[in-house]
Amino acid sequence: MAQNIFKGLGIALVTPFKPNGEVDYVALKKLVEYQLDNGADFLCILATTAETPCLTHEEKDEITKLIKELVRGRIPILKYCGGNNTAAVIDEIRHTDWTGIDGMLSICPYYNKPSQEGLYQHFKAIAAVSPLPIVLYNVPGRTGVNMTSATTVKIARHCPNIVGIKEASGRLEQVDEIIKDKPDNFDVISGDDALTFPMIASGAAGVISVIGNALPKQFSRMIRLEFKGEYEAARKIHHMFTELYSLLFVDGNPAGVKALLNDMGLIDNVLRLPLVPTKIETKDKMAEILKRMTI
Repeated sequence: MAQNIFKGLGIALVTPFKPNGEVDYVALKKLVEYQLDNGADFLCILATTAETPCLTHEEKDEITKLIKELVRGRIPILKYCGGNNTAAVIDEIRHTDWTGIDGMLSICPYYNKPSQEGLYQHFKAIAAVSPLPIVLYNVPGRTGVNMTSATTVKIARHCPNIVGIKEASGRLEQVDEIIKDKPDNFDVISGDDALTFPMIASGAAGVISVIGNALPKQFSRMIRLEFKGEYEAARKIHHMFTELYSLLFVDGNPAGVKALLNDMGLIDNVLRLPLVPTKIETKDKMAEILKRMTI
């Protein structure tokens, strides 16, 4: 039975672009090294925050190759592979070179809004062909359907190579239900930066974080303090992030964190359409908070 190795601070890695819109591989290299040097426990690559729908197949292959070469097995890599056509996801799994990748993140089918039985059958079919452990991704705000705790636990019990869920429903009672009923080899991972503190306090194993792109050292410190039971110290860090949490997503993701990374001098503030950079007033507010933060 597979065990979940994706614990602690996971980074939902952004894709830096040059002003001309090309992938900035030099900035990507610096960003990955920054994560490795500042407390990241694993990387989550080519998912929503990476603007993956706007990347070509060749760009995705080159990004994967670069990240694998930089990481060299030092921390686990979780790579996205999902969609709303089960047969197409299975085909992609079968034709992808998974060498150097430690796990697969797969989203609930979006737009076509399957039933709970449809969700169960979708992930069961994917699990049957996957050569790697799978982390489910429940984000009803993007997909249009919420996978219930009962369905999540059913999948976890019937598919031993499904080892966790990135839970971004925003429903703490649902998180509690999954943690209460799940099998031992299955973990809940926060998919919402703002809820990471209460979710870990309830028994979550970590987070796949957007804000961690910019502030991995501070965010990982909060998580490590919680794991040690030092909740008061962890809560202080959580509260220092409170205003930033909301500003980060007010103009969409990853517009907020890209603005933050730009203020830190790590990347250009460029996104690919249909996404656009965050508003100037939002960017200025985040820059001001960044100056005040002393953790």
